[in-house]
Amino acid sequence: MKAEIRSYPSLLDLSRAAAEFITGLAEVAAREGDNFTLVLSGGKTPRLLYELLAQAPYSSKIDWKQTHLFWGDERCLPPDHTDSNFAMAFQTLISRISIPSKNVHRIPAETEPPEAAAKQYEQTLREFFPPARENEMTSNFPSFDLVLLGLGEDGHTASLFPGDAALEYQTSWVAAVDGFGASPAVPRITLTLPVINRAKCVLFLASGSEKREVLTAILDNPETTDYPAARVQPAGRLLWFIDERLV
Repeated sequence: MKAEIRSYPSLLDLSRAAAEFITGLAEVAAREGDNFTLVLSGGKTPRLLYELLAQAPYSSKIDWKQTHLFWGDERCLPPDHTDSNFAMAFQTLISRISIPSKNVHRIPAETEPPEAAAKQYEQTLREFFPPARENEMTSNFPSFDLVLLGLGEDGHTASLFPGDAALEYQTSWVAAVDGFGASPAVPRITLTLPVINRAKCVLFLASGSEKREVLTAILDNPETTDYPAARVQPAGRLLWFIDERLV
């Protein structure tokens, strides 16, 4: 599906637009009596978005009892660590809203070894998204309502890095990666491309001048496989919300 690209004058404008978009999807799910499954991203860019979602008018537009939060990736650190994606989301969003604790499905990234953490999170997802048929335990990937993603200056997204073997996983839902080239350089747990690409909607948030070159390369040549972010081609909608200072 062709990407929808929207640019905004600032990170604040981008974050407000993303908050409006997310609340719109949540309201549709609520009207239809469905759960709203949202995959959160880490990094610096979504922090302001999460702060907005925790405030009026956005917070009151989302039925948090019917909303389930997941993570696209996590650093293998304690959940209260400064560099933890969960900690950032908890500080800016989760601690400020009335969401049941059972609706917050964090990655148990402190579990050792990382492969055990990945296996544990995959089991969490499989229990939440049961297979349509018993013989589809490997191929019946979950379909999240919305996956939020960021973009690294090397073209990585979630914790899928250029050249990593996890990019080629076809049956696993969750993978452990070494994270040697990442910052911080710690092992990580990530959703795999087949899971991300089964989403009903994927929304990239891109801000920061250091990402200009890779963003241009991806948007000018969406068929490229040089960058993990370019390999995100969901079954549903694909949107890029971009700080216009990058284009």
